[in-house]
Amino acid sequence: MSKLTHQFISRLSKAFFVGACSLGLAVSANAAPATTTNTATMTKSKPVFLGDGGDYPFSSAVRVGDTLYMSGQIGFKDGKLVEGGIKAEAAQTLDNINDVLLQYGYQKSDIIKCMAMLTDMNDFNAFNEVYKAKLAKPYPVRSAFGVKDLAAGASVEVECMAAK
Repeated sequence: MSKLTHQFISRLSKAFFVGACSLGLAVSANAAPATTTNTATMTKSKPVFLGDGGDYPFSSAVRVGDTLYMSGQIGFKDGKLVEGGIKAEAAQTLDNINDVLLQYGYQKSDIIKCMAMLTDMNDFNAFNEVYKAKLAKPYPVRSAFGVKDLAAGASVEVECMAAK
């Protein structure tokens, strides 16, 4: 082999080697790191609308994945608001929430968040007494709002979310 051919092959080999190494570096730079990190996995789950509001335009609950979003409940029993004031209404409201939970395969311990609406914030302590009696620690996270009016003249409405 001539000296010129040998130099040409040597340079071509070096160029090929450098190119291959560069390609390897580029590939390894884009490859997953040797150590893994914890990342959340998102899966899409279509909402499943459950029950209906009877004469009213809403579902009683919507399940997305393992989470149940419930419509607000008031102290209705047998089609009318219970009598006896805030404590009676709050107790019936929470019983109604429990009924919805059980209907869709959940229980009170699955509740993760509630939102309470009161027409009179002076009823807040009385509501809390009933809430503590009907639910157990650890209590779900909760918001409470004073509102002007609620459906059917109710004093309290509560909506909750539950997850398994």
